Amino acid sequence: MQKGFDGIASRQFPGMCLLFGAGGETVMRRKGSGLLRAALGLALASVTITAVAAPLDEAQHAGRSAESFPQAAEDYFHDMDDGVALTPDEVKGRNMWIVWTGGNDRFWDRVTQNSMATFDLLKIVTSHPSQNYCDGQQCNRDTRWRWLGAVNEPCFTKPTGPDPKRFGLWLDVREANCPPDPFADEAKYPGVKTGARGTTFADGATLPVGSYFGEPTGIVGLRLFPNPDFDQAAKDKWDPQRYYTDPNYYNDPKLVRPYRVGMSCGFCHVGPSPTHPPADPARPQWSNLNSTVGAQYLWMDRVFVWSADLKNFLYQLVHSYPPGTMDTSLVSTDYINNPRTMNAIYLLGPRLAESKIWGKEILKGGQLNNKQLDGFFDPPISWSPRVLKDGADSVGVMGALNRVYINIGLYSEDWTTHFNPFFGFKKISPILIATAEQNSAYWRATEAGTPFMAKFLVRAGQPDKLADAPGGKTYLSADADTLARGRRVFAETCARCHSSKLPNEARAMMPDGCSGPDYMKCFARYWAYAKTDEFKAKMRAIVDAPDFLDGNYLSTDARIPVTLLRTNACSPLGTNAIRGNIWDNFSSETYKTLPSVGKITVQDPFTAERWQFQMPGGGLGFTRVPSLVSVWSSAPFLLNNRLGPRYFSDDVSVDGRMKVFNASIEQLLWPEKREREPGYDGYIARTTEQSYARIPYRNIPPEMESLFRWLPSWPFSKLFDRDGGLNFGPIPKGFPINVAASFQPMSDVPPNPEWPHLVAEVKLTKAIVSAAPSYPLDGDDEAKLKWAEKISAPLRDLLKCPDFVLNRGHYFGTAELNDTANLSDDEKAFGPEPPLSDDDKRALIEYVKTF
Repeated sequence: MQKGFDGIASRQFPGMCLLFGAGGETVMRRKGSGLLRAALGLALASVTITAVAAPLDEAQHAGRSAESFPQAAEDYFHDMDDGVALTPDEVKGRNMWIVWTGGNDRFWDRVTQNSMATFDLLKIVTSHPSQNYCDGQQCNRDTRWRWLGAVNEPCFTKPTGPDPKRFGLWLDVREANCPPDPFADEAKYPGVKTGARGTTFADGATLPVGSYFGEPTGIVGLRLFPNPDFDQAAKDKWDPQRYYTDPNYYNDPKLVRPYRVGMSCGFCHVGPSPTHPPADPARPQWSNLNSTVGAQYLWMDRVFVWSADLKNFLYQLVHSYPPGTMDTSLVSTDYINNPRTMNAIYLLGPRLAESKIWGKEILKGGQLNNKQLDGFFDPPISWSPRVLKDGADSVGVMGALNRVYINIGLYSEDWTTHFNPFFGFKKISPILIATAEQNSAYWRATEAGTPFMAKFLVRAGQPDKLADAPGGKTYLSADADTLARGRRVFAETCARCHSSKLPNEARAMMPDGCSGPDYMKCFARYWAYAKTDEFKAKMRAIVDAPDFLDGNYLSTDARIPVTLLRTNACSPLGTNAIRGNIWDNFSSETYKTLPSVGKITVQDPFTAERWQFQMPGGGLGFTRVPSLVSVWSSAPFLLNNRLGPRYFSDDVSVDGRMKVFNASIEQLLWPEKREREPGYDGYIARTTEQSYARIPYRNIPPEMESLFRWLPSWPFSKLFDRDGGLNFGPIPKGFPINVAASFQPMSDVPPNPEWPHLVAEVKLTKAIVSAAPSYPLDGDDEAKLKWAEKISAPLRDLLKCPDFVLNRGHYFGTAELNDTANLSDDEKAFGPEPPLSDDDKRALIEYVKTF
């Protein structure tokens, strides 16, 4: 019998098993690994699914109603967001944004148990002296900003010892001169009494029920909840010293911690104010923080793998997330490594107004169960702004807001039954809004609260102008003639995608946004008109108007095809919202009928060979244009934060932001300044050190492990150590990470027909068998990567996103836009444009800084 399984395989590095073996074993075992994945796919395909009733969430199971979770009215965060005056409803919305977690502490606790000894939010929020993995320094409140980029909550200090009232944990300590956190009031906001909550233990210690908003942890957006599984037996086994110092203890998936940590929207969206930055970002005041600028300094790799061990391939994978980005499909896996920016939210009001022009979306079936804003729903039409980077959120802004809570763990009792979290290898099915309505008190409470949140975001998401920032005017020294020239360049080159104020004639080219099967025909008509002298003349007049920037969110809700942008295609290829997938109820019928954008040109990650990939239809292939509001404060650029310094500074001052802005916008307008690997159009995410995938047997998910008990011991046993744990590697330095992370298993292949995928697997297997005798078993990393060239062609046919170059594209205004010799006909179809002169580019930069 086998213990273990072949690779965290499908989600994190399935394709790697085909390239590199375990513990220095032979290439034939790499072939066996490929067969193992095939066997796993067949085993899963043959499993009989028995229909079961959807579970109740923790709150409803305990007898709580949605009405028992009202949003808080205290204006505790009144100094935030530049001191903006809020109505009582808007105050509730901000509170919800920052402290409401909707019961997702249950989900994050399960992730801790099943994360293969990598993830633990309770470690993130504590400061034990033994935690010295933060670049060799102690990990505590003082170093948290530099290492993690998480926002320290004001009114706390670093602990000096264990807290006996909190079971010996080293948690941040509230300052005595600060008022109590009003949201932690158990009497006013009683938590869900379930399990061991409210228990008095044998030694007299108590586990409180707590508040349904939890307690502050010392990090904005992370809240602390008593763990209902922490009963007397768990307490008897609890050892806080070993929790910090003994890996065998704290990596045990059966360990029950005394607290669970919940996550609010604020964790990924609250950041230092661009116009009121803190003198020390590790010690901000509430007046230095902004709710809507985005957590653009947050290192999510260090959140998901707290030890940050570069020898661990799992960390190498998430280390491909630049600061300020997150792969929002990491949990409900789409088999694409897809970190995207946690962007700022500006001018939501004007965006909503524009949705009446661009956002006509037809809803059917379960899509109609989404809540809607008054005035934006004419059944079955939802007037919907684009929210996700790929424009997939297309059922109205309320549906977009509510969906986010599920994606961070609300009603995980049902959500995680529709897929295998993180690992995949299970056919994904949609989570149904109707089921959540019936069985989740937290979902209904969230639906009741998000209208407050929408009001808050409309009010608070106002531009942060460089002129209003400390010392900002010194960067705005351009004369009137230069700014006039910059306006002209913007009108003629940028406004067609980056202005919500357009000539009526341009809008007429795409009535109601023209989404649906004929979208590409409409967009081609619009793009052709936007290149005419007529459009440019009308646009110049609009840009020259003194009120041009007033209420202009400097974007469009047109869906932009990746064949035009020529940026990395992994974001437009994300499939979570297509028909039948996890977010089926949260994307419109209109989205699901969008056509293919055609073929894109990509490069082989081993040979740099160019080849053309046919983009699927059904909603894929498009990008929602980022807003340029306050763009001086939000560099690096592109959806993945890859255009600019690779690892930018954590300096939140105006000077620090402007250094990153200047470096990034020069790379945007002078593509020759971008980082490039020899032979490539940019750079690829590669492992930075030789690494291993080592997963203790006890951390292997049981549903995976059980599938291997029937497999023969040879050759599969060679992938596992004597205790049954996965011991895979070494994986060479320089290995392209997305070969592993984008490998598509059979369970993710659409039916009818599936045979092309099977044929591709056969071709790859034959290539491996043919190349196996020449594998440089004792060779260096370079030799092993060179060997991989022999199988790269058949391998790429099994990749869900075969686009590896991260910082390419968006060449508008540059000569590189017209370099189309090696591109597909679909990419060439948009035609050439005259490049800007250097003086035009400089003038444009000066104008953009005024946004």
